Amino acid sequence: QVQLVESGGGLVQAGESLRLSCAASGRISSINNMGWYRQAPGKQRELVATITTVGGDSTNYADSVKGRFTISRDNAKNTVDLQMNSLKPDDTAVYYCRVIASYFVYWGQGTQVTVSS
Repeated sequence: QVQLVESGGGLVQAGESLRLSCAASGRISSINNMGWYRQAPGKQRELVATITTVGGDSTNYADSVKGRFTISRDNAKNTVDLQMNSLKPDDTAVYYCRVIASYFVYWGQGTQVTVSS
């Protein structure tokens, strides 16, 4: 089992920045992929960014966030962060941390990000 705790959401104005953090605990040695997803009201959950932790870090971003968001991980702290710059109202959503460990998928509880125009 892997437990995830997210932090860092909030209300910001367009153009500002936020940093989300997700701390993993439990069977963290089996984690091979970490990432962030988001779900806006009335929309399906969508990928924001992922980072593969096996064989070197490999990142993947949604086209809508490329150049603005950066995903990173800290092995010593067992965290995965999402630095979000130049935020837009369309980025408003609940952001979820997702971890894949031993072929099981774990989700955090979600953190709200609201961007006002």
